[in-house]
Amino acid sequence: MPDATAEPRFYLIPGLGADERIFSRLTLRGRVRVLPWLPPLDPDEPLPAYAARMAEQVPLDERCWLVGVSFGGTVALEIARLRPLALVALVSSIPEAGALPPLLRFVRATGAQHWVPPQVLKWFPRVGQWYFGVNDGEEYALFKQILREQEPRYTRWAIRSLFRWDSRGVGPCVQILGTRDRIFPPGPSKVEYLIEGGTHFMVYSHAAEVSRILNQLAADFATEPPVVP
Repeated sequence: MPDATAEPRFYLIPGLGADERIFSRLTLRGRVRVLPWLPPLDPDEPLPAYAARMAEQVPLDERCWLVGVSFGGTVALEIARLRPLALVALVSSIPEAGALPPLLRFVRATGAQHWVPPQVLKWFPRVGQWYFGVNDGEEYALFKQILREQEPRYTRWAIRSLFRWDSRGVGPCVQILGTRDRIFPPGPSKVEYLIEGGTHFMVYSHAAEVSRILNQLAADFATEPPVVP
């Protein structure tokens, strides 16, 4: 049985093109490590192979929480296939490929991602601000900086990987969504934690509430594995 007195361990995986800055407002009780994105080995590197390389940073025998934001949640679920003691919390993400919202299913079906440049939001940051639900001021400044630093080759790979994701047999997770998330809006299926007013950027804008939930999860499941209905 896991040691109930052990300090919780969190591995944080940011969203597509983001980095540790989006977690800067979180206050987690335990040991925290951000898993930085690795460059894909090639444009068609399979997602499971990529996740295996990311998983090398997570000890096989360590009980921990993998906290994935947006596309980071997809990678967290794939890492969890290889780390049986890891528990997964999704922030502004989806638990399986069938949960893609209608807009993204349309993009996938039409192949629009192939002819829209991945850096398009760099040119129209205010559109991105609305879509991601980013507030003016400090949040928007950070958002624009993240957009400027996005690497097109990685972005293309990540979008392709999300649309090709084979989530069959993926393990359980706890989903944390915002009521105003335009990218992954709450659907008809059950969401364990729904943050009122939260957007796709809520790991930063609603960091206090996200932190409270993650700390509570770590405390609740200190000795027993989670049972997700």
